Formats: sequence, structure tokens, C-alpha cells
Amino acid sequence: MIQNIFRGLGIALVTPFTNDGSVDYDALHRLVDYQLDNGADFLCILATTGETPCLTAEEKLTIKNQIVSQVGGRVPILMGCGGNNTAAVVDELRHGDFGGIDGILSVCPYYNKPSQEGLYRHFKAIAEATSLPVVLYNVPGRTGILMKAETTCRLARDCENIVAIKEASGSLELVDEIIKNKPESFEIISGDDALTYPMVACGAVGVISVIGNALPKEFSRMIRLEFNNEYAAARKIHHKFTDLYSLLFVDGNPAGVKALLHEMGFIENVLRLPLVPTRVTTLQKMSEILKGLKI
Repeated sequence: MIQNIFRGLGIALVTPFTNDGSVDYDALHRLVDYQLDNGADFLCILATTGETPCLTAEEKLTIKNQIVSQVGGRVPILMGCGGNNTAAVVDELRHGDFGGIDGILSVCPYYNKPSQEGLYRHFKAIAEATSLPVVLYNVPGRTGILMKAETTCRLARDCENIVAIKEASGSLELVDEIIKNKPESFEIISGDDALTYPMVACGAVGVISVIGNALPKEFSRMIRLEFNNEYAAARKIHHKFTDLYSLLFVDGNPAGVKALLHEMGFIENVLRLPLVPTRVTTLQKMSEILKGLKI
């Protein structure tokens, strides 16, 4: 089985926009440099936090190529490639441009609500369509369907290039069931910032983080402390961010983290419809927390 290289702090990278709504490539380059200088172990691009459904095909290709060029192989790059039309995803994998990409993140099919057998066949077809490592993405709050631990472990056993799962079900019981029954080389990545501390303690190998866009050094330190079995020190960092975790998502993702990045001077606070900026009251609360953190 292919080994998973997506460990530690992964950044679910936002897509900055200018005030006129176009992609702000200068801000994107600054943000990538900030991640690389402050502890990011890999980047996850063109996924949910990147507002990918609202990007054109040309924008997605340009973003991919510019990030690949800028990173220059310093850290692995995981790229979103999923959907609820299996044939379309397979076609994209066979004919799309994945140059410089180290793996794909593929979300459970949304809206259709397939059965567990349908999920298994969907991801098996995806795995067979590419030689790249595949990271599954279980996020029932967005897709409307939960992939059960039994299905995840079945895919891990049957598909050698399915190397990990980004688990954002919110269920530590499900995570523990996967860890107990999975093949040895298959790994779990947290898809929920607020649950990263307990998930790593349970055996997850890292996180694909939203808060890491703004606070990579601090979040990376928490994970590294856990890897060194320094759980008390890691827990202190986790608790520092407890209020911020919920504020980042109360008005939708990536509205919260974009507001936070705007407060820090990285990007304009602009999203593409149907997403809108976070409420002023939420922004004020996040600003107060930032001041308290002295960041």
C-alpha cells in the first residue's frame, strides 16, 4: 500500500479575492509564504475553504500552477477533486492537469445521499482512475451522508492508493472504530480544528486546518507537542483557541477565517456569493480574542 505523506499541520488554504471580486494572487502568494515560514507540513488547495465551487476552471488551474511553482516541492500539496457525479470525477482525474500535485482529497458525494455500497463503488472508481494517493473526506454536515467506519476500512483494504481519511463527522466514536479496524498503513487526519487535540490523542496523524490559515505556528506547536506525548502543554494551546474555534464557523466557512486574516492584514474580507462576510459582532469577538492572544 502507498504510504500517506499528509501528516502534521495541513492548511485548508483560502482563496483571497480583491475588492472587485477577482482572485488576489499577490495575497495568495503572501499567504503561502506565511504558511511555509510558520510550521505548515502540507497544503490542501482548491477544497471547501478555498471556495472552489465559486471558481472558474481557468482560475482553479492558475491557482494550482502558481502554488505548485511557489512551493517548489518544499511541502506536499493535496488538491480537492470530488463531486456527486462519479463519471465526471473519474474523467477529471484521467484528463485533468495534476502536475506538481502529491495527492487528491475527495469528498463524499453530496446531495444524492448514496448508500454505503454506493459510496464504496464511487471511491473505488476514483482510486482506479488515478495513480495519485487518495485521501477520503467524510463531512456529513456538508454532504448529507455519513460514511461509516466499515465502509472506510473496506476501501482502505481494497484500494492501495487510498491512504487516509479526513474525518469531519464530529464523532470520536467513529474515529476510534476506524483506528481499531483499519489496515496498519491507512491513517486518520482530523477535519475539525476543535477536535484535533482529542483526535491526535486517539491516533490521528494530523489535521487539515482552517484556523491554521491565520495561526499556523501556534496550531502546529500543539500538534507537535502531542506527537511528543506532551499532552498537558498541548492542551493549554487547545484551550486558548476554544472560543475562536466556534466563532470561525458560526457564520459559515471560510467567512470566519477570512475575517480573521483581514484583521491580521493578509487579505481583503471578500467572499463570492452565495457566501457573505461574517457579521460585525462575530468579527469584534474574534478581534478581542486576537488581542488577548497578543497575535
